[in-house]
Amino acid sequence: MKQLILGLIIMISTTATAISQDKVVIAHRGASGYLPEHTIAAKAMAYAMGADYIEQDVVMTKDDQLVVLHDHYLDRVTDVQEKFPDRKREDGRYYVIDFTLDEIRTLDVSERYRINDDGKKVPVFPDRFPLNKSRFKVHTFEEEIELVQGLNKSTGGDIGIYPEAKSPAFHLQEGKDLSKAILLALKEYGYRDKNSKVYYQTFEIEELKRVHDDLLPALAMNIKLVQLMGEDDYYDDIITREGLKALSEYADGIGPSIGMIIPNDAQAGALEITNLVSDAHALGMEVHPYTFRQERMATPQYAKSYEDLLDIFFNQVGVDGVFSDFPDRTLKFLGR
Repeated sequence: MKQLILGLIIMISTTATAISQDKVVIAHRGASGYLPEHTIAAKAMAYAMGADYIEQDVVMTKDDQLVVLHDHYLDRVTDVQEKFPDRKREDGRYYVIDFTLDEIRTLDVSERYRINDDGKKVPVFPDRFPLNKSRFKVHTFEEEIELVQGLNKSTGGDIGIYPEAKSPAFHLQEGKDLSKAILLALKEYGYRDKNSKVYYQTFEIEELKRVHDDLLPALAMNIKLVQLMGEDDYYDDIITREGLKALSEYADGIGPSIGMIIPNDAQAGALEITNLVSDAHALGMEVHPYTFRQERMATPQYAKSYEDLLDIFFNQVGVDGVFSDFPDRTLKFLGR
């Protein structure tokens, strides 16, 4: 009997380990829970933690350079207001596309902030890296690829990249084909097919289809594509079974917000898991939801802790991977 029990324990443990190895941990904007998002420091830390993929949000400058920033704005993560006070548009925002790379390199990057009623900068996450401490800079997409590939060589690792074309429709309106530029850069650095350690992602449905139907064939590429999606009416049709079936003809996966899988107001013990993950899996698509954060303010009320949230999504929902600001805690949860 003891031998039987021991055998069952070993079998269960081995199965759990195998399952955890199949789960993908994506460093959301790098190790952004510890260092300012999308900085080289945050990316190097994410690599050292052992994330499977590191995310890059990519936008374009006035002189057609690709830089890594979450938004096509500069005024929530840099000191652009102080250094270029007269360069904002009528809406009060400072657009990356209005600045050259050399100008952007003069800016200092900080933890993400908002402006309060007194006109002061207030961190979005108060317990993260303090504002205006140390010194961080904006870097190019190519520089980050070279960092990851260089670390892969020097450490013997095989960590991938996960770029997002940020607001490609806006860029097209401004006369710049952001997606094409990203794909050209990927091709130059050897990311050319589905065996490459790369996923291309965007929130724009029409753009992902254009990438698949037009840009990839023209560039002789065939990389993995992910449709990002959020909780708004724009995605109502695509998350139906019929919509997902059509999407699966050109997308390899989806990246939904966690609230699209379990409603944010769900209660513990009554999670009301939607069919989104099971429907996507039935069509052969991977599911990588966002964003997993340890702060209580960013954790749905139905989860007792960050680890409880991971347990729900990995073990009850069965997602294939997660975007996390804290890749180290996610990897630890998976036993890796």
